[in-house]
Amino acid sequence: MARSLAAVLLLMVAAAGASHAASPAEMYWKIALPTSPMPGAIRDLISPASSVGSASKEDTVGNVFFLEKDLFPGSKMTLHFTRATAGAALLPRGRAESVPFASERLPEILSQLSIPAVSPTADAMWSTLAECEAARLAGETSKHKHYCATSLESMVEFVASSLGTRDVHAVSTEVDRAGPAPRQAYRVEAVRPVAVPGGDMVACHGMPYAYAVFGLHGLKGAAYTVTLAGADGTVAQAVAACHGDVDGHGAVAEAYKRLGVAPGSVAICHFLPQDDMIWVRN
Repeated sequence: MARSLAAVLLLMVAAAGASHAASPAEMYWKIALPTSPMPGAIRDLISPASSVGSASKEDTVGNVFFLEKDLFPGSKMTLHFTRATAGAALLPRGRAESVPFASERLPEILSQLSIPAVSPTADAMWSTLAECEAARLAGETSKHKHYCATSLESMVEFVASSLGTRDVHAVSTEVDRAGPAPRQAYRVEAVRPVAVPGGDMVACHGMPYAYAVFGLHGLKGAAYTVTLAGADGTVAQAVAACHGDVDGHGAVAEAYKRLGVAPGSVAICHFLPQDDMIWVRN
């Protein structure tokens, strides 16, 4: 009789204790997605860098929009690669689900996690909870569902449900630099399309919180892996998402105005910050 996923995970946890200390996230990934490489956005939460960059939302790479036709070798853009999940831990599902996740229960959450009520972290958590609750309500009337995942397991389950299969993989931006990269000019060196069967993707955005939380939603469009060379020698393998769907995406609607094109008339693109991902079918 085939063992359940939970039973296999328990066996792997016991084996890990007897050998090397593989994390629960790594063990889950090997079972749930055995043929898919783990993207840097997840890998970095398991082995976080000692120095990571953060910035205001308006200054992040995800808020620099451009037209798909402008993505070609030789083009130049000023970008700032950052992380919303800087310093956050990726919690096992059981631990994540033991903590409330609702704005009305924020005082209880802060108490459980020993976070001061008057602190930048508490403010960021309130903003994320409010954004997740608003997105969930918007998703009830839009064509794309919205969901905030508090664990790797819940993320993968939402992706599988949205794409209709567990045969999926994720891609994310990776920057070849030990510390945070400054805001600087980058030159596009190469552009390679990501295979997106049917144009169906699930976007996964890292959100500021006491532990790793991701906002997910369905998307129709195209994606590219772009090699970028920074003025200071930094090299990035950046993922660009291009889509014309403004449903539930206020920033995209505003970007059409800034670029001077009619909403939905052409695809507009943006690069993903280092803790965002695009999921697609294999």
